[in-house]
Amino acid sequence: MIYLARHGETDDNAPPARVMGWIDTPLNERGREQARALAREAAGRGIAALYSSHLARARQTAEIVGEAIGLEPVIDERLAESRRGSWEGRLVDDIKREEPEAWAASHEDAPGFVFPGGEALAEHCARVAAALRDIGDGPQPALVVCHGGTIRCAFAKLHPSGLASFHEPEVPNATLMRLPG
Repeated sequence: MIYLARHGETDDNAPPARVMGWIDTPLNERGREQARALAREAAGRGIAALYSSHLARARQTAEIVGEAIGLEPVIDERLAESRRGSWEGRLVDDIKREEPEAWAASHEDAPGFVFPGGEALAEHCARVAAALRDIGDGPQPALVVCHGGTIRCAFAKLHPSGLASFHEPEVPNATLMRLPG
């Protein structure tokens, strides 16, 4: 069994939200409190392995959880958010206003979408699937602390509509989600 959890809040994903991608934003105080709450929830699940993206916001969340459950996070860059190119660091509202066609394409054609100057969603999802296959071969249950897009990729892989379902799941900060299967 694999559990997934998005990192805690950062100043960049608190309103007004910015596209983060590979920008290495640390947790804010609310994010650290969310990570402590996640640790309390994870403590009762018998977690045998802990994994994290290399990006600070996920790594810091995983370290807080790991301290509480007695595990050192295994860092895996494949679990990182998608590289979002020229959108990284920009406010979501600005992108919607300044690049409405590209923003619409990111939601209407997820299987074919490539972030301007960045990574294709399909590439992101392929590396996430490879990481989760490896994690599935290890000790269970496992907890993977990662990112909203990474979690959406994991769920899209199992959805009948595939990557077209990418934007369907809500992925709140520091919430434990069980990967079906």
